[in-house]
This record gives sequence, structure tokens and C-alpha cells, in this order.
Amino acid sequence: MLTVGDLAPNFTLPDQEGQLHTLEDYRGGWVVLYFYPKDDTPGCTKEACNFRDEKGRLEELGAVVLGVSADDVESHAKFHGKYGLNFPLLSNPERDMIGAYRAWGLKNFMGREYEGVFRHTYLIDPQGRIARVWGKVNPVEHPAEVAEALLELQKQTV
Repeated sequence: MLTVGDLAPNFTLPDQEGQLHTLEDYRGGWVVLYFYPKDDTPGCTKEACNFRDEKGRLEELGAVVLGVSADDVESHAKFHGKYGLNFPLLSNPERDMIGAYRAWGLKNFMGREYEGVFRHTYLIDPQGRIARVWGKVNPVEHPAEVAEALLELQKQTV
């Protein structure tokens, strides 16, 4: 994983509608960049819906939410629409950006090893640096945890 203080790798990726998003576009504000394994699976759906529900609070704190997986734009569009998600889902089937954030690698499930996307989240500060890192998150509790961490970080800088 990247560590606190690292410069967040820039990227340009399409969202569920094919619109391009570049990290530089968000400079000056906070970015919640969360990586998830697969659209429309139980844990990923819980996490996405909880970020959807927490989005207003995160926006009040000056943050945008961006979800990233290796699924294609079409898969993201279905997932986004099915659950009424209110933030962009970025598509990276080539996994280059996912790799740059060290969110791709060997996983183990029920004794079977395979490669996939790790459930990691990075909170990126307005200067484009990693301010907080989470690995192996609880999909239900994590979005509220991110909001609390953002609030604490903002109190420290005031």
C-alpha cells in the first residue's frame, strides 16, 4: 500500500457514463478513493451503498467519493443504476492505476489463490498527498469511519 505523505499517483479513467476523471481535476479538495473487487457482489454492494448514504456528510467536509474496480464501464453503469449510486465509479480493466495504488495482487479465498482487487481506501488531501490509508475494511462501517477520519484531520489543520 502507499503510505501517508506519499504523492497520490495521477490517473485519468472513465466513469460509468464514459466521462473521464483525472485526479488533478480534484486538486484543492479532499478525495476518498476506494478500491473494491467486483460490481454487484455482496460486500461491494454494501460498501457502495454505504458510501452513497454517507456522501452528503463527506461533501459537507469538502470531499468527493470515487470508487474504482477493474470492471468495465458497462458493468459500472448497471451497478450504478441498480443501486442509485451518487458518485462516480471509475473503470480500470487494464489495472495500471489499480497497480499504481498497490490495490491489485494475490488473494486467498477458501483455500484458493487468485489475483484481484484489494478492498483499500485512500484519503487524498487537497495538495494531492495521501492523508490516510485503510486496508481490509469492513464494507458496512467503513464509509462512516472515513468521514470521522476526515473530520479529525480537518480539526488538526485548523
